[in-house]
Amino acid sequence: MKLIIISGLSGSGKTVALHTLEDEDYYCVDNLPIGLLPHFIDRILSRQVQLYGNIAVGIDARSDAEDLREFNALIREIQQRDIEIEIIYMQAELETLIKRFSDTRRKHPLTKKGLPLSEAIEIERNLLKEVATAADLYIDTSYTNIHELRSYIKERVVKRQQANLSLLFQSFGFKNGAPADSDFVFDVRCLPNPHWEPSLRSLTGQDPEVIAFLQEQEDVQDMLEHIKNYMNFVIPKFKQQNRYYLTVSIGCTGGQHRSVFIAEALHDELREQHKHVSIRHRELGEH
Repeated sequence: MKLIIISGLSGSGKTVALHTLEDEDYYCVDNLPIGLLPHFIDRILSRQVQLYGNIAVGIDARSDAEDLREFNALIREIQQRDIEIEIIYMQAELETLIKRFSDTRRKHPLTKKGLPLSEAIEIERNLLKEVATAADLYIDTSYTNIHELRSYIKERVVKRQQANLSLLFQSFGFKNGAPADSDFVFDVRCLPNPHWEPSLRSLTGQDPEVIAFLQEQEDVQDMLEHIKNYMNFVIPKFKQQNRYYLTVSIGCTGGQHRSVFIAEALHDELREQHKHVSIRHRELGEH
């Protein structure tokens, strides 16, 4: 049996993630107190006929604080039942979360007695620290809408086969900040920039003209080769540690040309060697 634990900050998209998994035939339970998780699993396992092979549980900061501090111990206890566990932690930037609560006019679960929203979010972040540290997949939804998040969950979580590593290459622009959900970040701002070529400025790293320009640059080919060699070294290490997810972010200034080209090239190269490789261009809004 497979158990996915969805946790993270309120407003980051946990409910969307659970609904996506439910649509994919997961048995989903939201807002389960973490202290009840072992008893819940025992109840599922005790049934002679298991209707669901995959289960997803939503855990938030309303669980008992002591139970949250003992999160790792609870997970080890459940793993003794021979259950595959994945922990997904979701977050977004403070400004994004505040805007979402303002737009939806929903109340944050920890706001009470006049506590400001920003303070409630920081308290929640601190309460969930142990969960965040234990996460297999860290998702930052600051730049992700509902439809993109559903697609992301399907691509990275649902399609990942048991014991296979899900590898994601994502491009981004440093002007909007580096993604918080990265395992590795490579800075390619040192490479020749197509932005300064007037005929290429409005194009992206997916367009043939930009691809041809960058392929002609020796520094670009050297950078690509160095990153590829490093990934070929580190991916087997992740697999040996039974890691389920690896997120590699490639950044340039605007996230339009160089990072897109490098991410696409790495994706095309490594998907021939690994079963589950996907790509995302944050600034282009593409998954």
